[in-house]
Amino acid sequence: MIPRYQRPIMKTLWSDDHKFNQYLKVELASSFAWMKLGLFDEKTYQALSQARFNLDDIYDIELETKHDVIAFTRAISKSLGDEKKFFHYGLTSTDVVDTAQSLILKEVNQILLEDIDLFMDVLYQKAHAYKDLPCIGRTHGIHAEITSFGLKFALWYEDFKRIKSQFMDAAKNIEVIKMSGAVGNFSQTNPEIQRIAGKELGLSESNISTQTLQRDRHASYLFTLSLIAAELEKIAIEIRHLSRTEVMEVAEYFDVNQKGSSAMPHKKNPVSSENITGLSRVVKGYALTAMDNIALWHERDISHSSAERIILSDATTLIDYMLHRYQHTLANLIVYPEHMIKNIDLTYGVIHTQTVLHELIDQGLSREDAYDLVQKLAHQALQTKTSFKDLLKQDQTVFSYLSEDDLNQIFSFQKYFKYVDHIFMNVFG
Repeated sequence: MIPRYQRPIMKTLWSDDHKFNQYLKVELASSFAWMKLGLFDEKTYQALSQARFNLDDIYDIELETKHDVIAFTRAISKSLGDEKKFFHYGLTSTDVVDTAQSLILKEVNQILLEDIDLFMDVLYQKAHAYKDLPCIGRTHGIHAEITSFGLKFALWYEDFKRIKSQFMDAAKNIEVIKMSGAVGNFSQTNPEIQRIAGKELGLSESNISTQTLQRDRHASYLFTLSLIAAELEKIAIEIRHLSRTEVMEVAEYFDVNQKGSSAMPHKKNPVSSENITGLSRVVKGYALTAMDNIALWHERDISHSSAERIILSDATTLIDYMLHRYQHTLANLIVYPEHMIKNIDLTYGVIHTQTVLHELIDQGLSREDAYDLVQKLAHQALQTKTSFKDLLKQDQTVFSYLSEDDLNQIFSFQKYFKYVDHIFMNVFG
Protein backbone atom coordinates (compact mmCIF):
# COMPACT_ATOMS: atom_id res chain seq x y z
CA MET A 1 0.00 0.00 0.00
CA ILE A 2 1.26 3.47 -0.82
CA PRO A 3 2.20 5.47 2.30
CA ARG A 4 -0.49 8.09 1.60
CA TYR A 5 -3.22 5.70 2.73
CA GLN A 6 -1.35 3.69 5.36
CA ARG A 7 -1.25 4.35 9.07
CA PRO A 8 1.98 3.30 10.86
CA ILE A 9 0.31 0.46 12.76
CA MET A 10 -0.77 -1.23 9.53
CA LYS A 11 2.62 -0.68 7.95
CA THR A 12 4.16 -2.54 10.90
CA LEU A 13 1.65 -5.40 10.92
CA TRP A 14 2.03 -6.04 7.19
CA SER A 15 5.82 -5.61 7.08
CA ASP A 16 8.09 -8.48 6.01
CA ASP A 17 9.82 -8.36 9.37
CA HIS A 18 6.55 -8.91 11.21
CA LYS A 19 5.46 -11.60 8.74
CA PHE A 20 8.62 -13.65 9.26
CA ASN A 21 8.38 -13.17 13.01
CA GLN A 22 4.91 -14.70 12.79
CA TYR A 23 6.37 -17.54 10.72
CA LEU A 24 8.83 -18.13 13.54
CA LYS A 25 6.07 -18.06 16.13
CA VAL A 26 4.17 -20.71 14.16
CA GLU A 27 7.28 -22.87 13.78
CA LEU A 28 8.01 -22.71 17.51
CA ALA A 29 4.41 -23.54 18.38
CA SER A 30 4.75 -26.63 16.20
CA SER A 31 8.08 -27.47 17.88
CA PHE A 32 6.45 -27.10 21.28
CA ALA A 33 3.73 -29.54 20.24
CA TRP A 34 6.31 -32.08 18.99
CA MET A 35 8.16 -31.76 22.29
CA LYS A 36 4.92 -32.47 24.15
CA LEU A 37 4.40 -35.56 22.01
CA GLY A 38 7.94 -36.77 22.79
CA LEU A 39 9.79 -36.27 19.50
CA PHE A 40 12.56 -34.48 21.41
CA ASP A 41 13.22 -33.23 24.92
CA GLU A 42 12.68 -29.82 26.49
CA LYS A 43 16.37 -28.95 26.16
CA THR A 44 16.13 -29.32 22.40
CA TYR A 45 12.98 -27.21 22.37
CA GLN A 46 14.69 -24.48 24.39
CA ALA A 47 17.52 -24.49 21.86
CA LEU A 48 15.00 -24.19 19.03
CA SER A 49 13.38 -21.31 20.89
CA GLN A 50 16.57 -19.31 20.46
CA ALA A 51 16.12 -19.31 16.69
CA ARG A 52 16.62 -15.94 15.01
CA PHE A 53 16.75 -14.63 11.46
CA ASN A 54 18.26 -11.79 9.55
CA LEU A 55 15.84 -10.27 7.06
CA ASP A 56 18.56 -9.58 4.51
CA ASP A 57 19.58 -13.26 4.68
CA ILE A 58 16.04 -14.26 3.76
CA TYR A 59 16.02 -11.86 0.81
CA ASP A 60 19.41 -13.09 -0.41
CA ILE A 61 18.54 -16.79 -0.11
CA GLU A 62 15.20 -16.27 -1.85
CA LEU A 63 17.04 -14.87 -4.85
CA GLU A 64 18.59 -18.32 -5.22
CA THR A 65 15.77 -20.62 -4.07
CA LYS A 66 12.83 -18.63 -5.53
CA HIS A 67 10.92 -19.84 -2.45
CA ASP A 68 10.33 -17.53 0.52
CA VAL A 69 9.58 -20.24 3.12
CA ILE A 70 12.72 -22.23 2.24
CA ALA A 71 14.66 -18.97 2.37
CA PHE A 72 13.18 -18.37 5.80
CA THR A 73 14.00 -21.84 7.17
CA ARG A 74 17.56 -21.68 5.83
CA ALA A 75 18.09 -18.22 7.28
CA ILE A 76 16.81 -19.54 10.62
CA SER A 77 19.14 -22.53 10.44
CA LYS A 78 22.12 -20.18 10.57
CA SER A 79 21.22 -19.41 14.19
CA LEU A 80 20.78 -23.05 15.26
CA GLY A 81 22.99 -26.05 15.99
CA ASP A 82 22.18 -29.74 15.55
CA GLU A 83 18.64 -29.10 16.75
CA LYS A 84 17.89 -27.40 13.41
CA LYS A 85 16.95 -30.81 12.00
CA PHE A 86 13.71 -30.53 13.99
CA PHE A 87 12.88 -27.04 12.73
CA HIS A 88 9.94 -27.10 10.28
CA TYR A 89 9.49 -30.78 11.15
CA GLY A 90 6.37 -32.33 9.60
CA LEU A 91 5.23 -29.02 8.13
CA THR A 92 4.50 -27.95 4.58
CA SER A 93 5.02 -24.33 3.59
CA THR A 94 1.36 -23.41 3.71
CA ASP A 95 1.03 -24.77 7.25
CA VAL A 96 3.32 -21.91 8.18
CA VAL A 97 2.09 -19.30 5.69
CA ASP A 98 -1.65 -19.70 6.29
CA THR A 99 -1.30 -19.97 10.05
CA ALA A 100 1.03 -16.97 10.24
CA GLN A 101 -1.39 -15.03 8.07
CA SER A 102 -4.16 -15.93 10.51
CA LEU A 103 -2.03 -14.53 13.33
CA ILE A 104 -1.43 -11.29 11.46
CA LEU A 105 -5.11 -10.97 10.59
CA LYS A 106 -6.03 -11.53 14.23
CA GLU A 107 -3.92 -8.51 15.15
CA VAL A 108 -5.30 -6.52 12.24
CA ASN A 109 -8.87 -7.41 13.20
CA GLN A 110 -8.39 -6.01 16.67
CA ILE A 111 -7.32 -2.69 15.15
CA LEU A 112 -10.26 -2.67 12.74
CA LEU A 113 -12.70 -3.52 15.51
CA GLU A 114 -11.41 -0.56 17.50
CA ASP A 115 -11.78 1.60 14.39
CA ILE A 116 -15.39 0.47 13.95
CA ASP A 117 -16.22 1.21 17.58
CA LEU A 118 -14.69 4.68 17.40
CA PHE A 119 -16.58 5.39 14.18
CA MET A 120 -19.85 4.23 15.73
CA ASP A 121 -19.19 6.47 18.74
CA VAL A 122 -19.12 9.48 16.41
CA LEU A 123 -22.37 8.39 14.73
CA TYR A 124 -23.97 7.98 18.16
CA GLN A 125 -22.90 11.45 19.27
CA LYS A 126 -24.07 13.11 16.07
CA ALA A 127 -27.41 11.31 16.08
CA HIS A 128 -28.20 12.58 19.56
CA ALA A 129 -26.81 16.07 18.92
CA TYR A 130 -29.08 16.56 15.90
CA LYS A 131 -32.06 14.49 17.01
CA ASP A 132 -34.37 17.53 17.11
CA LEU A 133 -32.94 19.38 14.11
CA PRO A 134 -35.41 19.51 11.20
CA CYS A 135 -34.18 19.07 7.64
CA ILE A 136 -35.81 18.17 4.39
CA GLY A 137 -35.97 14.51 3.53
CA ARG A 138 -35.30 13.71 -0.10
CA THR A 139 -36.52 10.76 -2.14
CA HIS A 140 -35.22 10.40 -5.70
CA GLY A 141 -33.21 13.53 -4.89
CA ILE A 142 -36.46 15.53 -4.71
CA HIS A 143 -37.88 17.21 -1.61
CA ALA A 144 -40.24 14.79 0.12
CA GLU A 145 -41.07 15.51 3.78
CA ILE A 146 -39.38 16.99 6.81
CA THR A 147 -37.30 14.63 8.91
CA SER A 148 -34.78 14.73 11.74
CA PHE A 149 -31.17 15.33 10.73
CA GLY A 150 -30.18 13.06 13.62
CA LEU A 151 -32.05 10.17 12.01
CA LYS A 152 -29.45 10.08 9.25
CA PHE A 153 -26.73 9.27 11.78
CA ALA A 154 -29.01 6.87 13.67
CA LEU A 155 -29.59 4.97 10.43
CA TRP A 156 -25.85 4.73 9.75
CA TYR A 157 -25.30 3.58 13.34
CA GLU A 158 -27.85 0.80 12.86
CA ASP A 159 -26.16 -0.19 9.60
CA PHE A 160 -22.83 -0.48 11.41
CA LYS A 161 -24.37 -2.63 14.12
CA ARG A 162 -25.14 -5.23 11.47
CA ILE A 163 -21.81 -4.81 9.69
CA LYS A 164 -19.86 -5.09 12.96
CA SER A 165 -21.61 -8.38 13.71
CA GLN A 166 -20.73 -9.68 10.23
CA PHE A 167 -17.16 -8.51 10.64
CA MET A 168 -16.77 -10.36 13.94
CA ASP A 169 -18.09 -13.57 12.37
CA ALA A 170 -15.80 -13.21 9.35
CA ALA A 171 -12.83 -12.47 11.60
CA LYS A 172 -13.52 -15.57 13.67
CA ASN A 173 -13.56 -17.75 10.57
CA ILE A 174 -10.23 -16.41 9.37
CA GLU A 175 -8.34 -16.61 12.70
CA VAL A 176 -7.64 -20.31 12.22
CA ILE A 177 -4.64 -22.65 12.44
CA LYS A 178 -3.87 -25.15 9.67
CA MET A 179 -1.19 -27.80 10.26
CA SER A 180 -2.50 -30.79 8.36
CA GLY A 181 0.37 -31.23 5.90
CA ALA A 182 0.84 -31.34 2.16
CA VAL A 183 -2.65 -32.55 1.21
CA GLY A 184 -4.49 -32.08 4.49
CA ASN A 185 -4.45 -35.66 5.79
CA PHE A 186 -1.78 -35.30 8.54
CA SER A 187 0.39 -37.97 6.85
CA GLN A 188 3.68 -36.52 8.20
CA THR A 189 2.28 -35.03 11.39
CA ASN A 190 -0.46 -35.64 13.92
CA PRO A 191 -3.78 -33.89 14.61
CA GLU A 192 -2.51 -33.31 18.14
CA ILE A 193 0.21 -31.07 16.76
CA GLN A 194 -2.42 -28.78 15.27
CA ARG A 195 -4.47 -28.85 18.48
CA ILE A 196 -1.55 -28.08 20.81
CA ALA A 197 -0.02 -25.46 18.51
CA GLY A 198 -3.40 -23.82 17.98
CA LYS A 199 -3.85 -23.48 21.72
CA GLU A 200 -0.37 -21.95 22.03
CA LEU A 201 -1.11 -19.45 19.27
CA GLY A 202 -4.65 -18.61 20.35
CA LEU A 203 -6.16 -19.78 17.08
CA SER A 204 -9.15 -22.01 16.41
CA GLU A 205 -8.61 -25.30 14.62
CA SER A 206 -9.73 -26.02 11.09
CA ASN A 207 -11.76 -29.24 11.07
CA ILE A 208 -10.54 -30.16 7.60
CA SER A 209 -8.33 -28.58 4.97
CA THR A 210 -6.23 -29.42 1.96
CA GLN A 211 -2.74 -27.98 1.74
CA THR A 212 -4.44 -24.64 2.36
CA LEU A 213 -7.19 -23.19 4.43
CA GLN A 214 -10.25 -22.98 2.21
CA ARG A 215 -10.56 -19.57 0.62
CA ASP A 216 -14.26 -19.07 1.19
CA ARG A 217 -13.06 -17.88 4.62
CA HIS A 218 -10.98 -15.14 3.04
CA ALA A 219 -13.65 -14.29 0.46
CA SER A 220 -16.22 -13.82 3.22
CA TYR A 221 -13.74 -11.64 5.07
CA LEU A 222 -12.98 -9.47 2.02
CA PHE A 223 -16.69 -9.20 1.27
CA THR A 224 -17.27 -7.91 4.80
CA LEU A 225 -14.50 -5.36 4.35
CA SER A 226 -16.18 -4.30 1.11
CA LEU A 227 -19.44 -3.85 3.04
CA ILE A 228 -17.65 -1.48 5.40
CA ALA A 229 -16.24 0.39 2.41
CA ALA A 230 -19.65 0.56 0.74
CA GLU A 231 -21.27 1.86 3.92
CA LEU A 232 -18.62 4.56 4.28
CA GLU A 233 -19.20 5.46 0.63
CA LYS A 234 -22.92 5.67 1.29
CA ILE A 235 -22.32 8.16 4.10
CA ALA A 236 -19.75 10.09 2.09
CA ILE A 237 -22.08 10.52 -0.88
CA GLU A 238 -24.78 11.91 1.39
CA ILE A 239 -22.31 14.39 2.88
CA ARG A 240 -21.14 15.35 -0.61
CA HIS A 241 -24.71 16.02 -1.74
CA LEU A 242 -25.51 18.05 1.36
CA SER A 243 -22.30 20.06 0.84
CA ARG A 244 -23.21 21.28 -2.66
CA THR A 245 -23.43 25.05 -3.00
CA GLU A 246 -27.12 24.90 -3.87
CA VAL A 247 -27.84 22.81 -0.75
CA MET A 248 -25.19 23.93 1.78
CA GLU A 249 -26.62 22.07 4.77
CA VAL A 250 -23.22 20.74 5.88
CA ALA A 251 -19.55 21.26 5.10
CA GLU A 252 -16.35 19.46 5.89
CA TYR A 253 -14.11 21.37 8.28
CA PHE A 254 -11.67 23.53 6.31
CA ASP A 255 -8.41 24.39 8.06
CA VAL A 256 -7.15 27.97 7.92
CA ASN A 257 -4.14 26.93 5.82
CA GLN A 258 -6.04 24.43 3.67
CA LYS A 259 -6.45 25.04 -0.07
CA GLY A 260 -9.35 23.84 -2.18
CA SER A 261 -8.15 24.53 -5.69
CA SER A 262 -4.91 25.49 -7.41
CA ALA A 263 -6.90 27.74 -9.74
CA MET A 264 -9.88 28.99 -7.69
CA PRO A 265 -8.98 30.38 -4.25
CA HIS A 266 -12.61 30.42 -3.08
CA LYS A 267 -13.07 26.65 -3.27
CA LYS A 268 -13.84 24.51 -0.22
CA ASN A 269 -14.38 21.02 -1.57
CA PRO A 270 -15.59 17.89 0.31
CA VAL A 271 -12.24 16.22 -0.35
CA SER A 272 -12.40 13.74 2.52
CA SER A 273 -15.78 12.42 1.40
CA GLU A 274 -14.55 12.18 -2.18
CA ASN A 275 -11.46 10.33 -0.96
CA ILE A 276 -13.63 7.78 0.85
CA THR A 277 -15.78 7.30 -2.25
CA GLY A 278 -12.76 6.56 -4.42
CA LEU A 279 -11.07 4.19 -1.97
CA SER A 280 -14.31 2.28 -1.55
CA ARG A 281 -14.12 1.33 -5.23
CA VAL A 282 -10.72 -0.25 -4.65
CA VAL A 283 -11.81 -2.32 -1.65
CA LYS A 284 -14.99 -3.50 -3.37
CA GLY A 285 -12.90 -4.66 -6.32
CA TYR A 286 -10.76 -6.82 -4.04
CA ALA A 287 -13.87 -8.75 -2.97
CA LEU A 288 -14.20 -10.12 -6.52
CA THR A 289 -10.55 -11.21 -6.50
CA ALA A 290 -11.12 -13.01 -3.21
CA MET A 291 -14.09 -14.85 -4.73
CA ASP A 292 -11.91 -15.98 -7.62
CA ASN A 293 -9.40 -17.36 -5.10
CA ILE A 294 -11.89 -19.93 -3.81
CA ALA A 295 -11.52 -22.33 -6.73
CA LEU A 296 -8.01 -23.83 -6.50
CA TRP A 297 -6.82 -26.93 -8.38
CA HIS A 298 -7.11 -30.23 -6.50
CA GLU A 299 -5.54 -29.99 -3.02
CA ARG A 300 -3.91 -26.69 -3.87
CA ASP A 301 -2.44 -24.40 -6.48
CA ILE A 302 -0.63 -21.12 -5.90
CA SER A 303 -2.87 -18.79 -7.91
CA HIS A 304 -4.40 -17.30 -4.76
CA SER A 305 -1.05 -16.49 -3.16
CA SER A 306 0.08 -13.61 -5.35
CA ALA A 307 -3.36 -12.03 -5.20
CA GLU A 308 -3.58 -12.31 -1.41
CA ARG A 309 -0.20 -10.65 -0.93
CA ILE A 310 -1.90 -7.57 -2.35
CA ILE A 311 -5.56 -7.70 -1.43
CA LEU A 312 -5.37 -8.69 2.25
CA SER A 313 -2.82 -6.08 3.23
CA ASP A 314 -4.29 -3.40 0.97
CA ALA A 315 -7.94 -3.93 1.91
CA THR A 316 -7.34 -4.00 5.65
CA THR A 317 -4.96 -1.04 5.44
CA LEU A 318 -7.49 0.97 3.43
CA ILE A 319 -10.39 0.15 5.75
CA ASP A 320 -8.29 1.19 8.74
CA TYR A 321 -7.38 4.44 6.99
CA MET A 322 -10.94 5.10 5.82
CA LEU A 323 -12.55 4.52 9.22
CA HIS A 324 -9.88 6.53 10.97
CA ARG A 325 -10.02 9.45 8.54
CA TYR A 326 -13.77 9.63 8.19
CA GLN A 327 -14.55 9.50 11.88
CA HIS A 328 -12.54 12.73 12.19
CA THR A 329 -14.37 14.21 9.20
CA LEU A 330 -17.79 13.50 10.73
CA ALA A 331 -16.70 14.52 14.22
CA ASN A 332 -15.73 17.95 12.86
CA LEU A 333 -18.58 18.26 10.39
CA ILE A 334 -20.00 21.79 10.13
CA VAL A 335 -23.80 21.87 10.12
CA TYR A 336 -25.92 24.81 8.93
CA PRO A 337 -29.39 24.66 10.57
CA GLU A 338 -30.41 27.97 9.00
CA HIS A 339 -29.79 26.53 5.52
CA MET A 340 -31.83 23.48 6.41
CA ILE A 341 -34.80 25.70 7.27
CA LYS A 342 -34.23 27.73 4.12
CA ASN A 343 -34.26 24.56 2.03
CA ILE A 344 -37.43 23.34 3.73
CA ASP A 345 -39.10 26.56 2.55
CA LEU A 346 -37.85 26.28 -1.04
CA THR A 347 -40.96 24.46 -2.24
CA TYR A 348 -43.54 26.86 -0.76
CA GLY A 349 -44.99 24.32 1.65
CA VAL A 350 -45.91 21.56 -0.80
CA ILE A 351 -43.93 19.11 1.32
CA HIS A 352 -47.04 18.97 3.57
CA THR A 353 -49.25 17.52 0.82
CA GLN A 354 -49.51 14.06 2.37
CA THR A 355 -50.81 15.47 5.63
CA VAL A 356 -53.33 17.63 3.78
CA LEU A 357 -54.43 14.59 1.77
CA HIS A 358 -55.01 12.50 4.90
CA GLU A 359 -56.85 15.30 6.70
CA LEU A 360 -59.23 15.77 3.77
CA ILE A 361 -59.87 12.01 3.64
CA ASP A 362 -60.43 11.93 7.39
CA GLN A 363 -62.99 14.74 7.01
CA GLY A 364 -64.98 12.77 4.42
CA LEU A 365 -63.56 13.58 0.98
CA SER A 366 -62.82 10.57 -1.24
CA ARG A 367 -59.17 9.70 -1.69
CA GLU A 368 -59.32 10.25 -5.44
CA ASP A 369 -60.94 13.68 -5.16
CA ALA A 370 -58.65 14.69 -2.32
CA TYR A 371 -55.52 13.55 -4.17
CA ASP A 372 -56.44 15.36 -7.40
CA LEU A 373 -57.30 18.55 -5.54
CA VAL A 374 -54.13 18.60 -3.46
CA GLN A 375 -51.95 17.75 -6.46
CA LYS A 376 -53.47 20.56 -8.52
CA LEU A 377 -52.88 23.14 -5.80
CA ALA A 378 -49.37 21.88 -5.07
CA HIS A 379 -48.33 22.13 -8.70
CA GLN A 380 -49.89 25.60 -8.87
CA ALA A 381 -47.84 26.66 -5.85
CA LEU A 382 -44.62 25.47 -7.48
CA GLN A 383 -45.40 26.99 -10.86
CA THR A 384 -46.46 30.36 -9.53
CA LYS A 385 -44.07 30.39 -6.54
CA THR A 386 -47.02 30.93 -4.26
CA SER A 387 -47.57 29.71 -0.71
CA PHE A 388 -49.26 26.32 -0.81
CA LYS A 389 -50.92 27.11 2.49
CA ASP A 390 -52.41 30.32 1.08
CA LEU A 391 -53.77 28.46 -1.94
CA LEU A 392 -55.43 25.94 0.36
CA LYS A 393 -57.05 28.75 2.32
CA GLN A 394 -58.39 30.29 -0.88
CA ASP A 395 -59.89 27.03 -2.18
CA GLN A 396 -63.57 26.71 -1.23
CA THR A 397 -63.56 22.91 -1.31
CA VAL A 398 -60.59 22.67 1.01
CA PHE A 399 -61.90 25.30 3.36
CA SER A 400 -65.25 23.54 3.60
CA TYR A 401 -63.41 20.60 5.15
CA LEU A 402 -60.47 22.23 6.97
CA SER A 403 -60.37 25.28 9.22
CA GLU A 404 -57.51 27.75 9.50
CA ASP A 405 -56.53 26.12 12.80
CA ASP A 406 -56.45 22.75 11.02
CA LEU A 407 -54.11 24.19 8.39
CA ASN A 408 -51.85 25.76 11.01
CA GLN A 409 -51.54 22.37 12.67
CA ILE A 410 -50.91 20.65 9.34
CA PHE A 411 -48.04 23.02 8.52
CA SER A 412 -46.27 22.60 11.87
CA PHE A 413 -43.15 20.42 12.19
CA GLN A 414 -44.37 18.56 15.25
CA LYS A 415 -45.88 15.57 13.46
CA TYR A 416 -42.57 14.76 11.77
CA PHE A 417 -40.88 14.24 15.13
CA LYS A 418 -43.57 12.41 17.11
CA TYR A 419 -41.92 8.97 16.67
CA VAL A 420 -38.26 10.00 16.64
CA ASP A 421 -37.89 8.92 20.28
CA HIS A 422 -39.40 5.55 19.37
CA ILE A 423 -36.90 5.08 16.53
CA PHE A 424 -33.98 6.11 18.74
CA MET A 425 -35.08 3.62 21.37
CA ASN A 426 -35.10 0.86 18.73
CA VAL A 427 -31.62 1.81 17.53
CA PHE A 428 -29.81 2.75 20.72
CA GLY A 429 -31.87 0.96 23.38
